[in-house]
Amino acid sequence: MNLKDIAQLAGVSSVTVSNVINGKYNKVSKATIEKVQKIIEENDYHPNATARSLALKESKIIGVVIPNLAEDDVFSSSPYNSQMLGYLERYIRKQGYYLMTRSVSQCKEVIPVFTTWNVDGILFFGAWEDEVAGIQDKLKIPAVYIDTYAEDIPIANVGIDDYKGGYLAARYLIGKGHTRIALAGPARGFTPSVISERYRGYQDACEEKGIEITQDYIFEAQTEYESGVETGKKIAFSPIKCTAVVCMSDILALGIMEGLRLCGVNVPGDISVVGFDNLPECQYSNPQLTTVSQNLEQKAELAGEYLFAMIREKEKKVGSQRLDVEIVERHSVKNISKGD
Repeated sequence: MNLKDIAQLAGVSSVTVSNVINGKYNKVSKATIEKVQKIIEENDYHPNATARSLALKESKIIGVVIPNLAEDDVFSSSPYNSQMLGYLERYIRKQGYYLMTRSVSQCKEVIPVFTTWNVDGILFFGAWEDEVAGIQDKLKIPAVYIDTYAEDIPIANVGIDDYKGGYLAARYLIGKGHTRIALAGPARGFTPSVISERYRGYQDACEEKGIEITQDYIFEAQTEYESGVETGKKIAFSPIKCTAVVCMSDILALGIMEGLRLCGVNVPGDISVVGFDNLPECQYSNPQLTTVSQNLEQKAELAGEYLFAMIREKEKKVGSQRLDVEIVERHSVKNISKGD
């Protein structure tokens, strides 16, 4: 049973059958739609997805690239990745498309893979600036970048105000009387990035209040719970005797809180902790984690809107939109201001 067989049984053209199969009902009468669908059901006919993709020049597949993962890493170990993928999948599904995820060490690795699969568009998580130019040169389909800093390259990017996030975290702690404020996060590098912008915000907030930040206050750690636990232990025995820590992610902050606890350090009694992201897990920790909130749902949906606008309008969109952030106050910060 093929398209021509169905057309012959229904007494219509193959084009009409194709329109019914592909949901183009505005070109077919209701009676013909019902007749064709009945024949398809009675004969248990299933269109070949690959053939349809080639014929329609679309696969209904959106690729999502998660970079910076080693071969044995699991992307779902990051609550941030899981949340973002959940929101993206829901949005993509509502458009009648399917999501294909690929974890890589470098974003450029996916170009031959997704070209083979004939995906209709790609969403990149956190591509590095030196990768973006090469990707854009080789990529011939719509692409939207998330949390990417590539100011001199014309791309569509959706992110947050990372600088403000780092600034707010430090200013919040300063407002609570803290002056010995450590920072924990991945190496920041020398080019603009999510981490370097958050670090810059933290540093500027401290400098505004005359608080000196030396290298001793910077604790390098991966964005992982286990790395946070080890960093928490280092902070507990550090000679600087900080009273608060700004963390570059919630999962790192939660690990640091556990590391501090294992060393007999009370949060927030001895050391206060602020996270970044406002993941659901913040509400389940003890104490509940004060954090910088970014609206992951809004970010995912905006990235999806950009991508599907390009797919439907067949036009490249360029521009960077950074969403606002705010402090969500819970119970992991102690007010040590004089008089309180």
